[in-house]
Amino acid sequence: MEFRGVMGGLYRISEWIMRLSVINLLWMLCSIPVFFFAFMGLVSQSPDALKSMLPILAILAPFTLFPATSAMFTVARKWVTGEEDVPLLKTFFRGYKENYLQSMVGGIFFVLIFIIIGVNYFFYLKQGSSLKVLAVLFIAFTVIIVISMFNFFSILVHLHMKVLQILKNAVLITIGNPINSIVLLLCNGAIIYICLTKFNFFLVVFFMGSIMATFSFWQFNRSFTKLQMKQQELEEKEQQKLAESQEEEQAQSEAATEVEGTEISLHKKDENEKE
Repeated sequence: MEFRGVMGGLYRISEWIMRLSVINLLWMLCSIPVFFFAFMGLVSQSPDALKSMLPILAILAPFTLFPATSAMFTVARKWVTGEEDVPLLKTFFRGYKENYLQSMVGGIFFVLIFIIIGVNYFFYLKQGSSLKVLAVLFIAFTVIIVISMFNFFSILVHLHMKVLQILKNAVLITIGNPINSIVLLLCNGAIIYICLTKFNFFLVVFFMGSIMATFSFWQFNRSFTKLQMKQQELEEKEQQKLAESQEEEQAQSEAATEVEGTEISLHKKDENEKE
């Protein structure tokens, strides 16, 4: 039965609330070790307690958080590409299984990069004023890596590539589309800020991750579609130029054949006159 009017709108809203909340809960359940230790560090009064949790989070994240996030992006991809009625549990855990290894390797890469950035940032921050500029550069580099991480998950669930190719293309897309990258960062930052400050942890538990994944893949898919259209236009132009060059070559060969035929007929006429 299909509802129309106001009832239809309310039904659609409730349907999307259910979808987003289910996927977000699955994401948190599959990443529960990371969220547990992160929560323990945040609620503790001592800053040293949070610092002591960071090594544990760095070890756990590639094996739990990253595969769960790839599964969430798998469902988000289905929604963005028009498959809104996919079975949520089946699609989520299929994406979890299929992308586990690549997401784990990508997670190890990103964790190592963040560790290197963090060590260098605090090292240069303690140096003289001339070297503190390098600390600011590491902050900018962190922003690029964070945006690349969102693009990594989008490419992972959308294209068949090796891990190194996915990582390379994620960084290239981030740098090559600065406006889209800034929009992605600001919108996801706003989502995190609203979820953590305005509504306590209600939105974190039910909506934060799924909304960010859906928006991130929508932004990526929009940029990717534009790139595909530009590539198709270039291919069509190249094919058109190739066809035109082939036509010119064919016309030149036909003209050369006609000239040869004329020369042969003239030679025959000269021979007849001599006889």
